[in-house]
Amino acid sequence: MFDIENIEVLKGPQGTLFGRNTEGGAVNITTKRPTGEFHFNGTGGLGNFGSYKGEVHVDLPSFANIALKIDGVVAHRDPLVTNPLSGADGFNQYDKRGFHIEALWKPSPDFSADYSFDISRDESTSQYLNLIKAGTNIQAAAATVQPRRVRTANVGVPQQPSIGKVHGHRLTLEWQAAPEITLKSITSYRELSQSQFDNGSAATSMSTTPAVLAAKGFTDFQFARNSLAMFDQNQWSQEIQAIGDIGRVKFVAGALYYREHVSDNAQAFNTNMFTNAAGSTYTAAFIDPAMRPIDRASHVTTKSIGAFGQATWTPDIWNDAIHLTGGLRWTRDSKHGALEIVNNALPVDRNGVSGEIGLDARWSRVDPMINLAIDLSRDVLVYGKWSTGYKSGGANSRSQEYDPFNPESVSIFEIGAKTEFFDNHARFNIAAYAGDYKNIQVDFSRPFEAGGVRTTRTTTSTVNSPGKGGLHGVEAELTVNPLAGLTLSASYAYQYVHIPAVVNPYPNAAGVISTLAVPVYQTYTPKHSASAAIDYELPLNGFTIRAHIDGNYDGGYYSNVSDPKYVGSGDPTNIYQPKTDKAFVVNSRVAIADIEMGSTGARVGVAFWARNLFNEQHLFYKSLSPTSGLSGFFNEPRTFGGEVNVRF
Repeated sequence: MFDIENIEVLKGPQGTLFGRNTEGGAVNITTKRPTGEFHFNGTGGLGNFGSYKGEVHVDLPSFANIALKIDGVVAHRDPLVTNPLSGADGFNQYDKRGFHIEALWKPSPDFSADYSFDISRDESTSQYLNLIKAGTNIQAAAATVQPRRVRTANVGVPQQPSIGKVHGHRLTLEWQAAPEITLKSITSYRELSQSQFDNGSAATSMSTTPAVLAAKGFTDFQFARNSLAMFDQNQWSQEIQAIGDIGRVKFVAGALYYREHVSDNAQAFNTNMFTNAAGSTYTAAFIDPAMRPIDRASHVTTKSIGAFGQATWTPDIWNDAIHLTGGLRWTRDSKHGALEIVNNALPVDRNGVSGEIGLDARWSRVDPMINLAIDLSRDVLVYGKWSTGYKSGGANSRSQEYDPFNPESVSIFEIGAKTEFFDNHARFNIAAYAGDYKNIQVDFSRPFEAGGVRTTRTTTSTVNSPGKGGLHGVEAELTVNPLAGLTLSASYAYQYVHIPAVVNPYPNAAGVISTLAVPVYQTYTPKHSASAAIDYELPLNGFTIRAHIDGNYDGGYYSNVSDPKYVGSGDPTNIYQPKTDKAFVVNSRVAIADIEMGSTGARVGVAFWARNLFNEQHLFYKSLSPTSGLSGFFNEPRTFGGEVNVRF
C-alpha cells in the first residue's frame, strides 16, 4: 500500500454503498494524492532475520496544471524457519517490491482528472506446519513431534517462493456541475497472476497405518505433499456517482458495472521418499510441474451491475439534533464458467456424464439501510441502525461435481453511543448488535480418492446451511488524554455466532458417509478480543520524541468448520474440533522525529521498533486428525529493527 493518507474502518454490513462481500464491514484505504508542490519522503530500515525495507515518495512541482507523484517500496525478510535441503528456499520469507505513479490534472476549479498506475511483485514462501502431537498412525523416525516454535525444519523439502504479480489503472473524473452537486466517474482495470508453491506440511505427513508398516516399513514411502496452484484474474469496473448537499439533505447516488474473469488450476504431488524401513533417511527431488498431471482446473466470469443511493436528512427541530439516514442498493450478479479438469480427467457430473461441468447462475438482491442518530448533547450522540449485506454465490473449483451454492446474507440491528467528556480529553464509544445469518456458506474438505486409493489432492465443497443462524456482540472503545502528549486507548469486543447444523457431504474420520447434521463452527472469530495502547509525544528544541506500545489479546477461535469425527450428540467416540491458543502480543516503537537539519528545511527521524516484543508463542491455526495427529502454525517470533526517515 502506497503512502496512506487515512484508513476508514466501517463496521457492520455495508451493502448500501459498498455492495456485496461486505457483511462484516469494509476497510476504506485512501492514498495521498499529488499536491503540486515538491516534497520528498524517504525511509530505509534494517531488522533481524535479514530484513530490510525502503520507501521513497516524491511529489513534483505542478506543470501545465498537472501534479505528479511517484512512490516506490521494497521489503525483504529471510526465512523464519530454515529448510535443511540444499538449494531450497526456507519457510515464511518474503521479497516484495512495488511502484506507483499518479497524475492529477486540474484545468479549472470545477473539474479534475486523476490517473493512477501501480505495479507490484510479491515473492513469499509458505509457513512451516509443526507436528504438535502424534495420532494413531505410526510415525517415521524423522517425524519428530515439535510442540514449540522451531528455527529449523526437521526434514528438508523442495520449496520455492509463490509469486504474485499485480498491476492496475484507475481514472477518476470529478466535475462540480453545480454548487450543490458533484459528479464523479471512477474507471478501474486490474490484473493479478498468483502462483502457489506450498510444501509447508512435510513434517506432518510422515506417518502410515500399522498394516502398511507391517508390509514393508517406510521404505519407498512418499511424503511431503507439494501443493501447486496457478491463479489468473483480471477485472474492470465503471462507477458513476452524484454527490450533493441540497438544503437539509446530504446524499450520494450512483451506479456500478463490474466484470471479472478468473482461471485457476492446481497440482499436488509428493517430493520426498524414505529410503529405509525406519523412516530415518530420505531423498528429496525438485519435480518439474510440467511433468505432473493437472489435478483440477476451472474458469469463471462474473458480472455485477448495481444502483445505489443514500441520504441523510437533518430536520429543522431540536437545534438540528436529529439525523435520519436511509440507503438502498439493487444488485444483479451473474456467474458463467466451467469445471474443466478433475484428477487430470474430464469431470463426471451427478448423472454419470463425463465432460466439463458448467456454471450458469444469477442472483438479484436489494439491500436497505436505515440509521437514526440523535445528539443528546454537544458531547453525546446515540444511534440505532438496521442494515443488510450479502456474500455472492458461486461454485467451488475444488469440488468434484461443481455444485452451485447460493449467496449468504446478514441482517443486523445495532444500537450505540459516541461520547466525549473531561473537557474533550476522553472519548468513549460503545455499540451492541444482533442479527440473522441466512444461507451461511460452509466449506467441507477431505482427501480425494480415485479407485479406492487416496491421492494427494484435497477436495472441498461449499454448501449452504439450512435455516437461520444468529450473531450478536458488543464493542467498546475508550481514549483518554490525561496529560499533554499522552494518549491512552483501549478496546474490547465480544462476538458470538451460531450456525445451524449442516449435513457433511463427505465421509467423516470413521470412514462412514454422514447423513446426520453435524455441528458447524464459525472460523477465525474469537469470542473475546481486546487491545490497549499508550502513545506519548514530547516536543523538544529541534526534535520530537515519540513512543508507542500496544497489547493485543484474543481468546482463541476455530480454524476448521467441522469436527474431525462426529458420530452423534453426546457419543463418547466423538472427536471435537480444537480451538487455537489464547494469545497476547505486545508491539512497541520509539522514535526521535522531526530533527531539524539546519536551514535546509529537511527533517530527519530515527526509530526503533519491535513486534511481539516478549516473544510470546501461540498456535494461531490448529488441524486435528485422529490418525495423523495435531498440527498447527505458530505465530511469528519477536522481530525488531531500526529505520531512518528523511523528509523535505
